[in-house]
Amino acid sequence: MKRIFALTLSLAAGLSLFISCCHSDSGIIRTDVPERPSGQQDMLGFAAPAIDTVRIGFIGLGMRGPGAVERMSQIEGTDIVALCDVEKENVDKCQRILAKNGRHEAVGYSGDEDIWKQLCERDDIDLVYIATDWTKHVPMAKYAMEHGKHAAIEVPAAMNLAEIWDLINTSERTRKHCMQLENCVYDFFELTTLNMAQHGLFGEILHAEGAYIHNLEEFWDEYWHDWRLLYNRDHRGDVYPTHGLGPVCQALDIHRGDKMNVLVSMDTKAVNGKAYYETHRGESAPDFQNGDHTMTMIRTEKGKTIMIQHDVVTPRPYNRLYQLTGTKGFANKYPIEGYMVDPEKAGDIVRVPDGSGNADIYNLTAHDFVPEDVKSALMEQYKHPIQKELENTAKKVGGHGGMDYIMDYRLVYCLRNGLPLDMDVYDLAEWCCLTELSAISIENGNAPVEVPDFTRGGWNKIQGYRHAFAGQ
Repeated sequence: MKRIFALTLSLAAGLSLFISCCHSDSGIIRTDVPERPSGQQDMLGFAAPAIDTVRIGFIGLGMRGPGAVERMSQIEGTDIVALCDVEKENVDKCQRILAKNGRHEAVGYSGDEDIWKQLCERDDIDLVYIATDWTKHVPMAKYAMEHGKHAAIEVPAAMNLAEIWDLINTSERTRKHCMQLENCVYDFFELTTLNMAQHGLFGEILHAEGAYIHNLEEFWDEYWHDWRLLYNRDHRGDVYPTHGLGPVCQALDIHRGDKMNVLVSMDTKAVNGKAYYETHRGESAPDFQNGDHTMTMIRTEKGKTIMIQHDVVTPRPYNRLYQLTGTKGFANKYPIEGYMVDPEKAGDIVRVPDGSGNADIYNLTAHDFVPEDVKSALMEQYKHPIQKELENTAKKVGGHGGMDYIMDYRLVYCLRNGLPLDMDVYDLAEWCCLTELSAISIENGNAPVEVPDFTRGGWNKIQGYRHAFAGQ
């Protein structure tokens, strides 16, 4: 066994949480669920008091941060109070973004690795928006919540079980939101397909697939101090699972009527990643950890299955995969968008006049997608209410085609209206846990690994994933 299944987690109260894993008689590697500390309660359906104007502080203004400042400066009901980055030029760049959009100058913090703490300690900030490298997410989010701020964290928000439980306990104890900034759940196809699934067009969803397949060769040099390539060098497993996992978990009502129970992961040997590192960094990497391609299979409590893939080094077209397989239909986004649906559920959209005044159902087969005009009509009829409201503005403001804008808008909207956020701390936990659990499986001969119940028994309290709207 290559991995020691013990993690020590330092809590804000100065206590330590010991998380252990062990083999069971069934061959499944078990993961302990630590007891909820006394006085804490879950954050399921949690809604904080409404905030009329959301005052925001940004930490990390390198790759993702400036885009977030640009988007937030165009959302009503926001006040960008503070900007923080180690590099002063990044802060200055974002100050210019604010000026361009008619916003006042923010307080700037730069020049010191720990200066972000001063931002979190301010008493005029409601939300800390964290867009740093992965390894800094958790201490920053914890410190923000401990100082009375909601935390929004770029993906992946946490990299192992210890960090995940730390965020859960801090959020539960402080009663502050801790949301992962997963933009892909707001892509137009994903929103529309989710709405179709919730209206039963695919019957019961039995299997779902997602992925992050994106050759990063042209991007590696853009990561500050090479942090992302180094993480892949030093860690095995699916280190970036949330883009693929998030949308399918929403469609499967994970911790809203179902939960992930067990996973099995496999990877290929490291070839392209290792070669790139050795060629472009000039260092030998005989123990380069991340395999070129990683795949993880998951089974849920209610007998559904999920497959998630990760590949950032081979010459493949960009692909998040996104598939839903139901008892009555099918949805697919990459490489070709298409649907197969239950004709009875689709109604008049899949009916055409037969010349006698009646209407016949299109010749829908079990071997192909619906015709393009039927697909377009379905997507228009089942366009998600969020997309209907925000599509035009999102396309104008941008951010991965507009989904980043919708993500930020919905975060602000829910905070301003005192609503539960679209993604809670347990979504964060479930979507991030593959980073370590997949490695545990791989390093133990592809053994099945238990997925912890991060809700600690509350996974069935809410029935069905739904977005919250004011007035409902």
